[in-house]
Amino acid sequence: MSTNENPQCPDCTETIDQSSLDRRRFIQVASGAATALVSGGVLANPGQIMAQNPAPAPKAARPAEALIRELHATLTDEQKQIVFLPWNHVFCKRVFNAAMNVRINQIYTQPQQELLQRIVRAISSDEAGFRRLSRNGTWDTGGGFAGCGANFFGDMADGEKWAWVFSGHHLTVRCDGDSEPDTAFGGPMYYGHGADGHSQRNVFNYQTRAVTNVFDALSEQQRRRAVITSGNPGETPRSFAFRDEHPGLAASELSGDQLRLVETVMREILSPYRREDAEEVMRIVRRNGGLPRVHLAFYRDQGATEQTRWHFWRLEGPGFVWYYRVLPHVHCYVNIAAV
Repeated sequence: MSTNENPQCPDCTETIDQSSLDRRRFIQVASGAATALVSGGVLANPGQIMAQNPAPAPKAARPAEALIRELHATLTDEQKQIVFLPWNHVFCKRVFNAAMNVRINQIYTQPQQELLQRIVRAISSDEAGFRRLSRNGTWDTGGGFAGCGANFFGDMADGEKWAWVFSGHHLTVRCDGDSEPDTAFGGPMYYGHGADGHSQRNVFNYQTRAVTNVFDALSEQQRRRAVITSGNPGETPRSFAFRDEHPGLAASELSGDQLRLVETVMREILSPYRREDAEEVMRIVRRNGGLPRVHLAFYRDQGATEQTRWHFWRLEGPGFVWYYRVLPHVHCYVNIAAV
């Protein structure tokens, strides 16, 4: 097993960023621990676990943080050697397009896998939010839920900083119990779906439609400022880094009706996530100057037509990036913090 430093999206040629880990040490630890797990009976029949995709558990009433601590309490020392990394490790604030280092079915027992599903449900707003994050239960990969990954960073002891990061194809979500102050979701996130963003088959198509409603409401003069034909930030760590300059049309230049459409977009993009995370996002936006300081930019790449209009749209302001690729399928990068 090795860290997924350049996880490829099977449906496209882009790669999500990853920098180097001390791979030799990690591979040695992971390989030895995995052998101990199998021989010791924790994963007595890994083939059977790989063949199973745990049925969805009922929505957990307990907070995600409590469920994460419950999961942590079940980990063996051998498992911890594989799924734990230091709090200050570079991977703690990265986004991934595949299991970070080891798949769930290679390391977690069946009860632990069921608990992991409950955790993802607990960071979702409701059943609809969970369906969107799970891409209708497919996890957007042939491996399903069992092909995703779940890692810990830091120290779960009381008063210490920690983070739990769930990674898979077109998905990186996290929970850190507010270990990282003034940072929404505990750090950058990533989500997507392997279908055309304009297609109703895409589970995030409602977000595309909400932004399209904003574009349709713009005047020709506003569109000239909002549509950008060069300088696309691309899909690298720099694409969701905070910048001093924010291209596009400022929300402060919109009419009341247009601004309400932008508010609808904000509600829609936050809708899959639990209320406390969505409320933290809005507190940070207000602290950074409010919605009027957020800019809308529509990046129109070569080959765009009046039907497709653009390949990327972006909401960007101080300490705020919501960067959404529409075509050829959805990739979205999120980074929000007080600045």
